[in-house]
Amino acid sequence: MGIFNIDANVTIDAINKRNDNTIASFIGIEVTEIGDGFLKAKMPVNERTVQALRVVNGGSYCVLAETLGSVAGNLCLDRDKYVALGLDINANHVRSASKGYVYAIAKPFHLGRTTQVWEILIRDEEEKLCCICRLTLSIVAINNDSRNFKPVKV
Repeated sequence: MGIFNIDANVTIDAINKRNDNTIASFIGIEVTEIGDGFLKAKMPVNERTVQALRVVNGGSYCVLAETLGSVAGNLCLDRDKYVALGLDINANHVRSASKGYVYAIAKPFHLGRTTQVWEILIRDEEEKLCCICRLTLSIVAINNDSRNFKPVKV
């Protein structure tokens, strides 16, 4: 599909299963759609994602953005050779959300050999913009990385 390096085994269910036992599954992030040049997800607004004022915590928006952008970034790579790792995230919180779900869409600004830059827009159920994020990923060759990442295929 366009920018993504995926085969028939890469399904939304497989992506969500890969996130089992991670912060993404703990707070309820669920990838919902893979398109030609974008990836979408949703996150519940509940006791795991809100702050004391009962609106989504800014950190929860960042977890949603980094999760979605990182999944999207890794889907663009040959995962036998490379891994995309978060390098920087920037978030502008423009509106609070206090019920239901928030929905994110990740689209690339830049897909380079050593870095990727993703825009992640997060909206509430009324499609009002809540958060604008920019995520920069570092592309690391697996065999050259001192941490010796092992690729986990979706």
